[in-house]
Amino acid sequence: MKKPALLILLPFLIASCSSTELVFLSVKQPAPVTIPGYIKTVGVIDRSKASKETKTIDAIEKAVSLQGPGLDQEGAKSGISGLTTELMKNTRFDQVKPLTMLDLRSTGAGVFPAALSWDMVDQICRENNTDALFSLELFDADSRLTYAANPVNLQTGIANVAAIEHQANMVTTVKTGWRIYDPSSRNILDEYIMSKSISFSGRGVNPVVAASALVGRKDAVMQVSDQAGQAYAMRILPCWIRVSRDYFVRGTDNFRMARRKAQTGNWDEAAKLWQQETGNGSPKIAGRACYNMAIISEINGDVDGAISWAQKAYENYNLRLALHYVNILKDRKADNAVLADQQPNQQPNQQSSQH
Repeated sequence: MKKPALLILLPFLIASCSSTELVFLSVKQPAPVTIPGYIKTVGVIDRSKASKETKTIDAIEKAVSLQGPGLDQEGAKSGISGLTTELMKNTRFDQVKPLTMLDLRSTGAGVFPAALSWDMVDQICRENNTDALFSLELFDADSRLTYAANPVNLQTGIANVAAIEHQANMVTTVKTGWRIYDPSSRNILDEYIMSKSISFSGRGVNPVVAASALVGRKDAVMQVSDQAGQAYAMRILPCWIRVSRDYFVRGTDNFRMARRKAQTGNWDEAAKLWQQETGNGSPKIAGRACYNMAIISEINGDVDGAISWAQKAYENYNLRLALHYVNILKDRKADNAVLADQQPNQQPNQQSSQH
C-alpha cells in the first residue's frame, strides 16, 4: 500500500522542490492588419455578386450546392451589415460609409476573385470621399443534404409498432472573403477568407416532417453571415493574450521572502530583495536575481530594461533560461513598435497575476 501512496505524492514533492514558479501576464498583441494613420474615412462595398459573364456558372453552382433563391445576396447583406456595425464602434475611424448603391460584380461560384483595378478603387474613393475600401469579395453558402429512412419500433399504448423513421441532415458552410484597399499607397492591406459550418437535422414519420427542421436554415445563415462581418472587423484591433513567465523562488532567504511578497502581489518589495542578490558572490544566485529583475521590469512595462537584465543573466552568469527569455522580450519589443503604429495615442502594457 505504501508504494502507490509514494507514487501519488511524488509529483507534489517534485513541484514543491522546483526552483521556479509561474507568473501570468496579460499582454496586448498587435492586430493582424495595420491601417495607416492617414486613413480616417472608409467605405464598405459588396462585390460578391456574379458578373454577367459568369452568371450561368454561378447559377449551376448554386443549384448543385442547394442554395435557396437569393440566399447568397441576403447573406452578403448581413455580412456587410455586421462589418459596418463593428467598424462604426471603432474609434479608429472618423466615418464608415456603407456604399450599398454600387453594383459591383465578380466571379461568383464560390471563387475568390482577382482584385479590383486601382483605377476603379481610386474612382470609388474619390466619388464617395473615402480613404480606403473594405470589400466583401466572396460570399458562398454551400449546402450538402443527406437523407435516410431507418426501421424503428414506435411505442404505443398497446404495443410496439414497426415503422420507418425518416431523417434529413443538412450541413451549410458559409464562406466569406474580404479585402482592404488602400488607394494612396496602392496596397491591398489584407486578403482573408473565413468559413463556418452550421448543421441542421430533422426526424419524422414522413419526409415532410423530417425536412421541417431545415426551414430555419436561412435565418441561421443570416446570423452566421453577420457574425462573419463582425469577426473580420476585429482583424484591425489589437487583442489581449495570456502568457506565462518563470521566475526563481529559491536560492537564499531573500528569494524565499520575495516569493511570499510576490504571492500577495507585492512585486515592488520582492524586486528590492532580488536587487540585493544581483551582487551575490555566487554566480548562480546573482544570475537568478538578474533574471528576476528582468521579470519585474516586464511586469512594469519596461521591456528595454527587461532585455538588459536578461542579457546580463545570460552573458555574465550563463543562465540558459535567460537566453530564451531575451528572444521572447525582443519579439515583444517588435510587437510594441507595431502597436505604436496601430494605436498612436496609447501605450502597450500588460497586467500580471500570480499562479
